[in-house]
Amino acid sequence: MPVQELQAQLDALREELDRNPPATQEERDELAQLMQQIEARVQLENATHADSLVDNVNYAAERFEVKHPGLAGALRNVIQTLGNIGV
Repeated sequence: MPVQELQAQLDALREELDRNPPATQEERDELAQLMQQIEARVQLENATHADSLVDNVNYAAERFEVKHPGLAGALRNVIQTLGNIGV
């Protein structure tokens, strides 16, 4: 199921954050907020405001690409899975 795949990607993102957390509290807070939004989307399975969620996750992936490539990769996997489930 695509929603289960998204949940697995969120778990992988959490693991990556545990292994290699962003340097600043602001970055950690931004990622925590994004993860909460994604989790809310999974729970609701509702496509409203999907574009802004995907845009926010994509923006975060771009921001972390240089300093935290593993984290950026995990975020890109989330974007892919969101697309696969129609979000």
